[in-house]
Amino acid sequence: MQYCLTSNTRDCRNCYKCIRHCPIKSISFKDEKASIIKEDCILCGRCYNVCPQNLKSIRNDIAKVKRLLQDNEKVIVSLAPSFISYYSDSDIECMRTTLKKLGFFDVEETAIGATIVKKAYDEMLEEGRDVIISSCCHSINMLIKRHHPECLPYLADIYSPMVAHGKDIKLRYGDKAKVVFIGPCIAKKDESDKNNTLVEAVLTFQELDNWLSQENITLETTERKELTEKSKARLFPTNGGILKTMECKNDSYQYLVCDGVENAVQTLNDIAEGKIHHAFIEMSSCQGSCINGPIMLSKKQSIMTGTIFVNQYAGKEDFDCFVSERSDINTAYMKDYVHEKIPTDAEVDAMLKKMGKEDPKARLNCGCCGYDTCIAKAKAIIKGNANIEMCLPYLMEKATSLSDNIVYNTPNGLMVLDNDLNIQLINQPMCRIVGSIKPEDVIGTMVTAILDPFDYLDALQGERVFRKKSYLSEYDKYVENTVVYDEKFNVLICVMQDITKHEQTAIKEQELIEKTLKITDEVIENNMKTVHEIASLLGETAAETKVALLSLKDTIHHDK
Repeated sequence: MQYCLTSNTRDCRNCYKCIRHCPIKSISFKDEKASIIKEDCILCGRCYNVCPQNLKSIRNDIAKVKRLLQDNEKVIVSLAPSFISYYSDSDIECMRTTLKKLGFFDVEETAIGATIVKKAYDEMLEEGRDVIISSCCHSINMLIKRHHPECLPYLADIYSPMVAHGKDIKLRYGDKAKVVFIGPCIAKKDESDKNNTLVEAVLTFQELDNWLSQENITLETTERKELTEKSKARLFPTNGGILKTMECKNDSYQYLVCDGVENAVQTLNDIAEGKIHHAFIEMSSCQGSCINGPIMLSKKQSIMTGTIFVNQYAGKEDFDCFVSERSDINTAYMKDYVHEKIPTDAEVDAMLKKMGKEDPKARLNCGCCGYDTCIAKAKAIIKGNANIEMCLPYLMEKATSLSDNIVYNTPNGLMVLDNDLNIQLINQPMCRIVGSIKPEDVIGTMVTAILDPFDYLDALQGERVFRKKSYLSEYDKYVENTVVYDEKFNVLICVMQDITKHEQTAIKEQELIEKTLKITDEVIENNMKTVHEIASLLGETAAETKVALLSLKDTIHHDK
């Protein structure tokens, strides 16, 4: 079966935003692409909401639900109590009317299951357990099972409201009835996969919106009617809502609320270290609880507004429930932890050296890569979940070092100008060409202070300036100049080669040739006089001599 949350790596832009926001760091980067590590993922939905390219996709189960409707007479919706925050101008009767148009047999509130669960929590408090962690949030359950198995003894060993409600429906309607949960959570899809005899499928509110749109069905809306008093458990999706529905009669307990994965991790560490005792902890992965779930964020509604909607819709008494025994909803949460080889200190030290972080002072722990510390990043690289190039300071230092080596070690003169022909960078060879100045003396000044601007103005206008030879009379230098305009960064890059020695050598060679030609002409002239005097004696020999000498002269000219 397809995992509940996937990443489209094809269009990934390597921004690392998902790993920065992932509280578990269950994202790997290979070939510069982000992928979800499903064995570590707790389906909190952070990466889904923060990806700037919208590359994270939730598994669509509409087709599965349509098959259930086609094959079964009684498919019943368990509607999450957060619906009143998402569909703020509706109520349970409107939702029931609308969903029946899709073919559902009936619609009930998951708050019924919440009532069953909260009663079980109150019973557990009377048993004198040390620490009890609520089991309503599947992401928290996954967090404990996968990353903090030492805290499993403290996780309440009963179903979540969704599964408890599924059990309740099956007991009332028989096993032939099928249950579809609709809510704001991605993790519930995984929970359904693991409890598919009680809850056959899960849709998000967004999936429901899309389905209604496909069927051209408009959601029924209404002005709120008078509340049903037996609906206290509708408070469950708010922060502290579970505790608000419980009796909490045992005064020896501390009743605590912990929302957000980061806070949950800290709390679990405290529990494991023995810092928290005799406490009931309502724990949820989303800040603000379910009314701020990953799907709810599309509404761009504040936690406070969502809380108000839920508070106004909740009654003061409990729902009537068919399930009455805690044993009906007991379950065992087992460790779901794949033990990974922990990198040794030597391996980490070797990786830190490769990363350029051997010196502790170089470990900025800036978090740009998504990991809280450079050591955590080194461990991720060793595990194959990250790469060295993910470090922004490392890349900047590498780029700077590379460019500095090129700029300051090349024998050619290099200079960078902005659009206004102000000097932004100049290396020592260029300084030597233009009079042995210091870089700091000219950076920020116009290029006209040291050179004629014509080549640079031509380059700005799009004209080609490539290996253009010129003589700098003020410096008595011959140079070959190339100027390139970088439109992306709006800078002119000048590469200037000092060819003075080459030109001076060429001039001397030319002077030597000219001198040789002059001497040749003189020899020819002097010899011709002699030739004329003995012409009668030599005959054709004189002509041949002349030809030979002229041929020598032509050869010299040709070499020139």
